[in-house]
Amino acid sequence: MQDVLLIIPSYNEEKNIERVVGEIKERFPWLDYLVVNDGSTDRTAQICREKGYHMLNLPVNLGLAGCFQAGMKYAYEKGYPYAIQFDGDGQHRPEYIEKIYEKIEEGYDIVIGSRFVECPKGGGMRMLGSRILALAIRLTTGVRISDPTSGMRMFNREMIREFALNLNYGPEPDTISFLLKQGAKVAEVQVEIGERLAGESYLKPLVAVKYMVRMLISIFLIQNFRMRQ
Repeated sequence: MQDVLLIIPSYNEEKNIERVVGEIKERFPWLDYLVVNDGSTDRTAQICREKGYHMLNLPVNLGLAGCFQAGMKYAYEKGYPYAIQFDGDGQHRPEYIEKIYEKIEEGYDIVIGSRFVECPKGGGMRMLGSRILALAIRLTTGVRISDPTSGMRMFNREMIREFALNLNYGPEPDTISFLLKQGAKVAEVQVEIGERLAGESYLKPLVAVKYMVRMLISIFLIQNFRMRQ
């Protein structure tokens, strides 16, 4: 798996980043990684420098889409065949990367680390939101994706190029919907995703509702007028 780059978008993850990267370096030293510090206002960048972590330091906060695209540009310029989004809050587990890698090697463009492939029940509000978006994607593409909100996704070289060179390619469910319509082959594998190690998630209840509404409008309406560049 030396041809996989872990892109770790990080914003104010001073309480988590050392444990996340430390585990990768200790248990999976053959994996390449890149911390993309998204203009953090805490000690995230300082910790990465002190520890000698591989870091791309963005001078301003671009948000997840811009931060992830910066990581994909790096992966594209460095020639990586595969890149995987890997959160800096400790929710994603590196032991599942090999399983995802084996799946994408079968010829898929995107492989999602899904919480619900083998565990369709439970999950509370998170599961409900994922089900609603999954239904929207199925109605508009005909493809069943059980966990479109999972942020643990691996992309092949063609997808790296798409995200690196084009605008409006955020790592969100509406982009997955768009790429499915364009013929991308998407698969899922079962993984476990935990709670963040420390700190607070930006996805508060009101923010989550606004996010859902925005995604549904995008999937049902905006993606119909989107052009692939």
